[in-house]
Amino acid sequence: MFVKQISVFIENTPGRLAEVTQILAANNIDLVSLSIADTTNFGILRGIVAEPEKTAALLSEHGYTVKLTDVLAVYVPDKPGGLAQILTMLSNERIALEYLYSFVRNANDFALIIFRVDQPQAARTLLTQAGVKLLTQRDIAAL
Repeated sequence: MFVKQISVFIENTPGRLAEVTQILAANNIDLVSLSIADTTNFGILRGIVAEPEKTAALLSEHGYTVKLTDVLAVYVPDKPGGLAQILTMLSNERIALEYLYSFVRNANDFALIIFRVDQPQAARTLLTQAGVKLLTQRDIAAL
């Protein structure tokens, strides 16, 4: 139950992010979730889309460096302590969090959070056994 995340390396110059999003729009690709981390010279767009392989190929054709990564898309109770509960479960098993970001698409009483961890298989097993709902790529496509 992993979701494929696209990571796109983008020069940190005016208009580059607009160009990427225009390419996606022209090809009817919806960014379900998006995070951007930047440095002085470049940024990394991390995103979740319904068709990651198609999106990666398209952006590569336009000259962008793109990587696909397995991440966990987790339903986290949208209440005080909901995220802390999930993070504590991971921490107790010595599973390190590399990064996370959130997205919302009509999740009712839950926040939808993307987790990148150092032990994805162990995290998936732990969360599933604890009754935490994980999204699949099919779930993402249906959002």
